[in-house]
Amino acid sequence: MHLTYFKMNKIIPLILVMLVLSSCGKKDETTVESVIESKDLKSIRLKKSEMVVQQSEIKEQIKRLDIAISELDDIRKVPLITTFVVKEEVFNHYLEIQGNVTTKDLLVIYPEFSGILTHVYIKEGQWVNKGQVLGKIDDGGLSQQLAQLNIQVDLAKTTFERQQRLWDQKIGSEMQYLQAKSNYEAQTLAIGQLEQQVSKTIITAPFSGTIDDVLTEQGSVVLPGQTPLMRIVNLDNMYIVTNVPEKYVSNITINKRVEVEFPVLNKKIDSKVRQVSSFINPSNRTFKVEVAIPNKEKSIKPNLTAKLRINDYTNPKALLIPQSIISENADGEQYIYVIKNKTSNNEASAEKVIIETSLTQGDVIEVITGLEPGMEIIQEGARSVNDGQKVKIINPES
Repeated sequence: MHLTYFKMNKIIPLILVMLVLSSCGKKDETTVESVIESKDLKSIRLKKSEMVVQQSEIKEQIKRLDIAISELDDIRKVPLITTFVVKEEVFNHYLEIQGNVTTKDLLVIYPEFSGILTHVYIKEGQWVNKGQVLGKIDDGGLSQQLAQLNIQVDLAKTTFERQQRLWDQKIGSEMQYLQAKSNYEAQTLAIGQLEQQVSKTIITAPFSGTIDDVLTEQGSVVLPGQTPLMRIVNLDNMYIVTNVPEKYVSNITINKRVEVEFPVLNKKIDSKVRQVSSFINPSNRTFKVEVAIPNKEKSIKPNLTAKLRINDYTNPKALLIPQSIISENADGEQYIYVIKNKTSNNEASAEKVIIETSLTQGDVIEVITGLEPGMEIIQEGARSVNDGQKVKIINPES
């Protein structure tokens, strides 16, 4: 039936053109060739004017016929659309933020004693264990003083022990006993202080790690807290620190899943939040978050930039739709179109539905009110239909 209707629509304009031309021929049967052969300029111009008028009349009549066809042809007015059925699915929202890699086992070692750096026992890139001796500073004679003091302590100890035995036997005076005891304790205290001073001349590793850089050469004069000696780092205990806006303070908690990307290394890993600060920085209204980083290959270095995607929201039964199909009315309400009264030949009616949305992720957005699972929603053509309009569904599976 539609095919016959289409053929008739094509035939009617052709018949009309033939009728017009036929009627025009009755008015003037002079042909173009005969007018041209006459060599009469006035006749040629008159013939041209007549044909221009005929052409304009034909175009106007064809236009009127097209308008009439469009008003009567229901099939031509039905918009073609595609649809999808909304269903419950898992929705994970991620906060995307940048962070820097750091480690607690990164330290520049400074001397605690002033003097000449007489020995450096390690070299750059060398692995050292905690407590291992890394260097030695000239103690300026403290070692000799310590040796002499040890001799004096031995003597004071012997004297004290002898006086103590005599006093226990009620021999001698109490004053002699107390003086010997006081002298021994004073000597012991002095030797402890001197040993502490001497120990500061020996540089040891505060933790196990790699000597990343030797900053002061052997033979240099060093000053306490001012001359950097060497840098030691351990890449096993790496983590990322980032500052998160305070509005996420209730959503980002310990053990939240994190997707970590290192653009420079072209590397991605999965991790978790290991620490969340309890303090909001008043200057920028953020709180600190730490993310643990496994680093068995030692490829991740301190101060490396990382992109973090922290899972701050999950809904296992979310209703998701493409953002592109959502429109907004004059009142600021969001709406989409669903189909109603679907027929066997995939024709239906479009119905406007007001919705409320929540979070977005990529091209989709979560709908929290207005939709139910199983509703069929208009996708392609959603912005070209009107409420109550008849539509034709052309899904690929249809």
